[in-house]
Amino acid sequence: MHSIPIDASWFEGAVSVATVDGGLMPFRLPWGERRLFHPDLADIMAPMASGVRLRFATDAEQIGLSFAPMPPEYAPGHHIDLTIAGELVASAHAPEGAESALFTGLPQGVKTVELWLPPGAPVTLRELSLNDGATAQVVPDPRPKWVTYGSSITHSVGARSSARTWPAIIARKRGLNLTSLGYAGHCQLEPMVGMMIRDLPADLITLKLGINTIGGSMAQRVFHPAVIGLVRIIRERQPYVPIALVSSIAYPPNETEPNVVGVTMQSQRADVKDACQRLVEAGDEHLYYVNGLDIFDEALIAQYTADQCHPNADGIEVLAERFDWAVMDRLLPQVMA
Repeated sequence: MHSIPIDASWFEGAVSVATVDGGLMPFRLPWGERRLFHPDLADIMAPMASGVRLRFATDAEQIGLSFAPMPPEYAPGHHIDLTIAGELVASAHAPEGAESALFTGLPQGVKTVELWLPPGAPVTLRELSLNDGATAQVVPDPRPKWVTYGSSITHSVGARSSARTWPAIIARKRGLNLTSLGYAGHCQLEPMVGMMIRDLPADLITLKLGINTIGGSMAQRVFHPAVIGLVRIIRERQPYVPIALVSSIAYPPNETEPNVVGVTMQSQRADVKDACQRLVEAGDEHLYYVNGLDIFDEALIAQYTADQCHPNADGIEVLAERFDWAVMDRLLPQVMA
């Protein structure tokens, strides 16, 4: 085995890449502006590598990846997945304390490989290694760029493995270059997040809004204009990109029971729909509303969750299938037109 030097250009799905502790850490916020975001978002969620991968062309039949010791387990455990042409070829378990992963028996010849990093852990990469005589180089990704923003449901730390979060499943199926901005507990419609999305290259954007604010952080008076403001911030530099506003999937505890600020899931979905309608009436011709219940309703919540909120690994795959049908079938024809 011999080492291959890598730099920030090898990463896809990261907003920035920081040099820390002698390695490279992908970061899902702008690293230089991290202190402008909520500390828990910047310090805990943004370093978790949901949707982030190394992408390169190689003729290697054996690939090794070394990294800083894997932090304590975040259910159901850490995996690094290897995909070729979107197909999951191998998965390496990286338990707490692990410092390397090895993939062997890969197909002969040159192929474009993506190594998907754990969604529930910060990862600092130290070295990529290949079997002797093999080469690797960065290759451009010409696929349409999809940016998706959401909560822990989008973050998908309960997926079976790294390439099986629901955004990753859809991206691999549809041939999309994914940037997943799923932040567990922190989809709070902050203006700084809106400005970040505004500045990211994108061919389509999905904003899955609602479940984190049902905890009481936003009354209706604040939530409704925050949805409008988020879209308008993004539109400053992305005027024609198709955007789907997706309301929350089912959450039985507050479907009809008001939270501490008088908001229910039903009223919140109505606010997202109304915000979309107002923006369209104001001239936004590329904005679409999708009801989250069309993606994951109460019957699916009963079948696939233990906490009435977070789909399990099987549920994540069902969610991927239904989101693909409800959202991508609607947006992608606009992208391909």
